[in-house]
Amino acid sequence: MIAGNRPINYLRISVTDRCNFKCLYCVPSTPFSVIEHDKIARYEEILRITRLACELGITKVRITGGEPFVRKDIFSFLERLCAIESLKDISITTNGSLLTREKIKKLIALGIKRLNFSLDTLDPVKFARITGRDRFQQVRDAIFSAHDLGISPVKINTVILRGINDDEIEDLTALTINHPFHIRFIEYMPMGDSAVEKQQQILTREVQDKIESRFGKLVPFKRNANDGPAKKYQIENARGIVGFITPISSHFCSECNRLRLTSRGTLRPCLLNNYEEDILNPLRNGASDDELKQIIINTLTKKPSFHGLTDQVKKGIPISHMTSIGG
Repeated sequence: MIAGNRPINYLRISVTDRCNFKCLYCVPSTPFSVIEHDKIARYEEILRITRLACELGITKVRITGGEPFVRKDIFSFLERLCAIESLKDISITTNGSLLTREKIKKLIALGIKRLNFSLDTLDPVKFARITGRDRFQQVRDAIFSAHDLGISPVKINTVILRGINDDEIEDLTALTINHPFHIRFIEYMPMGDSAVEKQQQILTREVQDKIESRFGKLVPFKRNANDGPAKKYQIENARGIVGFITPISSHFCSECNRLRLTSRGTLRPCLLNNYEEDILNPLRNGASDDELKQIIINTLTKKPSFHGLTDQVKKGIPISHMTSIGG
């Protein structure tokens, strides 16, 4: 599939809007309702849409939430997903709090070799403040179990916020010295009505300066074909990688190869743009495979050349909050 001059081969699938965490930068600060169960795409529906997307050129899938492991029978779904032969790469983004060593073994047995964990602090007290949950040890155990069991690379996604965890930039980076982890610093994206204030946002240049002031000049690291938007670097002689994801300070829209399927069964061509195309209701109303494929193709014609998030925020146009999209 092509959007503009960009090949689209990556589908991010949100299987639920529910999460067992309430992270400051993700969950809205005002009361909100989770999506009703009958409006969430069933596994069979997700699998049908995915197979059709694969026939159009999708080869890579990432499962997200909410938190994907809160959904019942997720392992049964993953087994069927992994059976789609044309999928070359299946990965999962998780907060890790529900992933025991045995569950990670099950994922590996299914053929899932890559996990992205969300971890914003190495301080258990601060962890509880950021996530609303006292689960730091469970997340840490899951990350190191994944590493011990051969998940490679283990990626750790971190959002740095001024006055909350910006004093840990160097300590988080130091994990890459002795461990082959990929620590990825993600610029906070002002979506929805989160509890984070604009002045708490820290951009990549400041993060990188802090790292280099302690560890010396970061060495650019060669990208490979399956890399996402992270700009990759390495501390000299370190085992791991430091990545920067810069949706605010330097957008990477021209390189974006992604299409998103939300848990509500809508296709979203851009994370940071509110345009969505309903595919679930046509499917439930008897649309043929060809008609559903055309919806996918039509959605990609609306994939923007740049996200325009900053302008939308300035104009007071809210972007859907992350829990409803799937990140």
